[in-house]
Amino acid sequence: MENLSLLIDFVLHVDRYLEAFVQTYGVWVYAVLFMVVFVETGLVVMPFLPGDSLLFVVGAMAGAELLSLPWVLGLLTAAAILGDQCNFWIGRHFGERLLGMQTRWFNRQAYEQAHAFYERYGSITIVLARFMPFIRTFAPFVAGVASMDRRRFSLFNVLGAVLWVWGIGMAGYLFGHIGWVKVHLDKIIWAMILIPGLFALWGAWRAKR
Repeated sequence: MENLSLLIDFVLHVDRYLEAFVQTYGVWVYAVLFMVVFVETGLVVMPFLPGDSLLFVVGAMAGAELLSLPWVLGLLTAAAILGDQCNFWIGRHFGERLLGMQTRWFNRQAYEQAHAFYERYGSITIVLARFMPFIRTFAPFVAGVASMDRRRFSLFNVLGAVLWVWGIGMAGYLFGHIGWVKVHLDKIIWAMILIPGLFALWGAWRAKR
């Protein structure tokens, strides 16, 4: 229970954690950010990491000159691309085995939602899912299980990664310094989690119907 509370606090106040980390460890924050994005997109057992809010906060910190904007957006784009490629490979080679396992580390409901989304929208799911918590983590895995063409997947993977990282990162860079945004950042983070999540649920429900 304590670990869950700590995780929720990290998600909602990721700006404070990152700022403290930058002040303490300096450039090592780039490696940490790379790993967070890679793990969220690359490992099907870690769908709860704060991808969208993290990108917004990173952009805001770059706007405050605490981070280098080209460096951080370039690294996180690479992390997002490599993460999805890894997830696709896991789905293609181990997907059936994972689906047959009974383990609490594999979120079956999130997988089903991503699968329904993929069945309805096809390859463009790889791009759309970037902006949807949980489905973002499972979409490349589903594509791997479905044996999607590797070149086609890679094209949509790169496109989705660029739109996601640069779109949300630049939004943080341009608007993160505004006083109202700073005051209400926790509410903005909640909105970035809940609104895409509701769209994902709605899309998955329509796909099942």
